Amino acid sequence: MNNSAYEPVIGLEVHVQLKTKSKMFCGCSTEFTLDPNVNICPVCTGQPGVLPVANRKAIELNLKTALALNCGINRHSIFARKNYFYPDLPKNYQITQYEVPFGYDGFLEIDIERESPEAAAKAKKTIRIKRVHQEEDTGKLLHALGSRKLDYSLVDFNRSGVPLLEIVSEPDIANPDEAHAYLSALKSVLQYIEVSDCDMEKGSLRCDANVSIRKRGETELGTKTEIKNMNSFKSVRDALDYEIRRQVEVVGNGGKIVQETRLWDDKANITGSMRSKEQAHDYRYFPEPDLPPFEFDENLIDAIKKDIPELPEKLKQRLVEECQLSQYDAEVLTKEKPLARYFETALASMNPRTPNSPKLLANWINTELLGKLNSENKNVEQSPVSPENLGELVKLIETGAISGKIAKTVFADMMSTGRAPAAIIKEKGLVQISDENELKNVINDVIKENQKAADEYRAGKKQALGSLVGAVMKKTSGKANPQVVNKLLQEVLSEPAV
Repeated sequence: MNNSAYEPVIGLEVHVQLKTKSKMFCGCSTEFTLDPNVNICPVCTGQPGVLPVANRKAIELNLKTALALNCGINRHSIFARKNYFYPDLPKNYQITQYEVPFGYDGFLEIDIERESPEAAAKAKKTIRIKRVHQEEDTGKLLHALGSRKLDYSLVDFNRSGVPLLEIVSEPDIANPDEAHAYLSALKSVLQYIEVSDCDMEKGSLRCDANVSIRKRGETELGTKTEIKNMNSFKSVRDALDYEIRRQVEVVGNGGKIVQETRLWDDKANITGSMRSKEQAHDYRYFPEPDLPPFEFDENLIDAIKKDIPELPEKLKQRLVEECQLSQYDAEVLTKEKPLARYFETALASMNPRTPNSPKLLANWINTELLGKLNSENKNVEQSPVSPENLGELVKLIETGAISGKIAKTVFADMMSTGRAPAAIIKEKGLVQISDENELKNVINDVIKENQKAADEYRAGKKQALGSLVGAVMKKTSGKANPQVVNKLLQEVLSEPAV
């Protein structure tokens, strides 16, 4: 079956745990990585007669997210009960939102590859966001394998009731790569506005994918399957790739796609059927009777808008326009908020700076710093080199105080010790030699010792200059200013030979 005869249609449901100290409807701590069932109370374990009280901070973070994602805000909103039975859902219903979510009809722009190779490398695509709504998280099942068929599961309610944000996209995503780009862009926005740490390994960001196929050119949606249990962006891309191929094969062999929930198996690289997919009416939604409706006035919305920082896409374009960075460099630097903050702090410390300062600094961060941090499995917040110290190092290169080669030696010491570059340079005597009189004496000696290369240069073999520059650098232990050496060598060699 030719895959090109079909096109996938993908929508993503992203669940985000919000950075609050207490749970959504009670005062228990949101720290759920402790011993099982430590942070629990009658409310989050669904005991009879208890009443929920909404977490104001969680709702404000929800509104902040919705505004950052260009959503409209329902000024009048309510919570609902979503009824279903599962062992880690103590009340047998989840408090969530249904008909009137806090945020609706937003969008997020992503970078995609252009189809035409003649066009620019990247294009923009808008992914519509259907809703941003508030709910509470479930508990967590721990499956234990016992002996003699005594397999069993335990339930930990520490996570039960943690504030959860659900961001539902429209089915605008056309392939697994776009899904990956959407998740990356969404994660970046969420981290910039500081509503969540978005750590997939800890479960604070989780994604379910709805995928269907249809004949290319058709507009009607096909029967969808929902994929769960994807614990990384790579897993999302791999699971979607497999599921699309599976559906094409089923349809190509005359079969029909069944609406169901499927689990991604990371080890086997396949999706497997979990259960038939429920419809909305299966959950018997109705308004939550124990929580009043919410009314949001303009003053609250305006205050939250003012608290939204410069978002990654806008910051990226500012770095391109104001700092003359390439799209690639700006994209790397703005992908994570801590890295963008590191760059701007380092750049601010480079005063006075030249028009080339941002580019040179970006090169050092993207190549040297990130390369070393990645090799040590560290992030920029764990860097022993402060942004001010890296800015100072780059400034020393710009002013000619040290060469790029010396800078790498100094940088290695900075990574090991965290010390300032000036202290390392002074201690090791690494100051670059730029004094022309001092360098002329070295150059005269080098020419005498390398007469053949000097004669070849005078005879028109310009590449011979490289060996002479190398000899000067070796004689000065790499401390000579290479630009000054090049200039002086050409001057001396243009003089009549004695």
